[in-house]
Amino acid sequence: MAGYVFFTEEQKNRANSVDLVDFLSRRGEKLIPSGRDKRMASDKSITVQGSRWYDHSAEKGSHAIDLVMRLDNLSFPEAVSVLLGGEQGVDYKQHTKESKPEPRKPFALPQAHTDMRRVFAYLIKQRFIDRDVLAEFAREKLIYEDKDFHNAVFVGYDEKGTAKHAHKKSTLTIGDGYRGNVEGSIPAYSFHYISKKPNPQTLFAYEAPIDMLSHISLLQKNSRVKGNWQNASFVALNGVSEKPILKLLELYPKLNHVVLCLDHDAAGIEASERIYDSLMEKDFYSVGKSVSINKDWNEDLKAKNGVTPLPAEEHPQIVLRDKLYKEIQQRVNELKDVDCSISLLSELYEKCKIHLHSGRFEKATQCLQDITSLSVLAATKEYKQMEHSRDLNTVESRLYHGFKAHKNRGQFKSKMSDIRQVLVSFSNYNGMQTQSQKTSKAEQFENLAAETFKGLIITQLPPKQEQQAEEKQSAGMVMA
Repeated sequence: MAGYVFFTEEQKNRANSVDLVDFLSRRGEKLIPSGRDKRMASDKSITVQGSRWYDHSAEKGSHAIDLVMRLDNLSFPEAVSVLLGGEQGVDYKQHTKESKPEPRKPFALPQAHTDMRRVFAYLIKQRFIDRDVLAEFAREKLIYEDKDFHNAVFVGYDEKGTAKHAHKKSTLTIGDGYRGNVEGSIPAYSFHYISKKPNPQTLFAYEAPIDMLSHISLLQKNSRVKGNWQNASFVALNGVSEKPILKLLELYPKLNHVVLCLDHDAAGIEASERIYDSLMEKDFYSVGKSVSINKDWNEDLKAKNGVTPLPAEEHPQIVLRDKLYKEIQQRVNELKDVDCSISLLSELYEKCKIHLHSGRFEKATQCLQDITSLSVLAATKEYKQMEHSRDLNTVESRLYHGFKAHKNRGQFKSKMSDIRQVLVSFSNYNGMQTQSQKTSKAEQFENLAAETFKGLIITQLPPKQEQQAEEKQSAGMVMA
């Protein structure tokens, strides 16, 4: 969008008040019911209600303008123009403070059908769930068939045995069919199975009930563990929230290990990272990950039964992390005799800005790679002078394993600003330094390497060509 666009406060407020269900539906987005909210089919971590949205993976949200900027990689004026209808003349529905939400219904389980024929047929014949596994869940009243629509209902109970959550999945064999939580469900009490064994247990966590049943079925078919799956505990998150895991860890102290078994796609990988970090922050350190060969555990089960599965989807940032990390290791070896001073790092940063402004993107990328490599070397040298245990291999490993795709969001120009802030912070380390200050300075070098590494990865992502060109053109203009 060329030139400066002026919007009045009334126009900006009107754009920010657009009803997102109406907006997303008109642009062809499939929305899945999720209690009182709607979940985007294209990004299941995002739910919308009225003019508000929330990203459960990133744990943040806002109003309509921010969502359009995020989804379409637009500037603020462009997003406002889209929401106001632009040249289309579209008048989107408004959601205001006066818009009364529908009254919340009290939670109630759907009425049960007299039998489970359709549910058993769907889960066994279409989804290949093990019959004995399904029978066990039915006996425990964790699964049943509803009367009105013959949906499969997956029930979650609280510690007193009272139903607090229910997830419905259509048994239709054409298309994806309906799925959603019963209104009033409490997320922390989602569909789960707790082992009756008294010894410490492992808790396996999945995105959806059918994923959970599929993995159990695969375990059941494994000759080494056949019949022993009940020694472990299982939970379906019905999305990517860690609330059900935290609730079960609170209620059942015997659960001493968590294995994250989320989908093998970008959203699942980011959710696994985020939940892992969340558990670590709460001092629960025994966390592992198990990844399906295909897109999810039901696809693995389908493959075992001769059905062509949906393939796994690797996270593009993780793929780039592996590639660029090898390049950084090589560059570190090439630069090992270079004086990695703050002045040199700052000089490389300024060169990077000039290259960006002039469209020399390969040279700008090389500057970023050199800053990353020299920062790794600088941190290593600082630690060595203090006779610290962190050697080069350790610093490199911390750079690699410290990268989190779910935290590396935003445009490249914002990453350049983050790099500049770290460089400015080195002004605090002039003159004589205490041991604590020396350690802090070494860690800041690691921080600089991490920020530059994240920026490098963003530069290599393959956005739409026109967006890539626009972002690169503007990258050098924002940096002071």
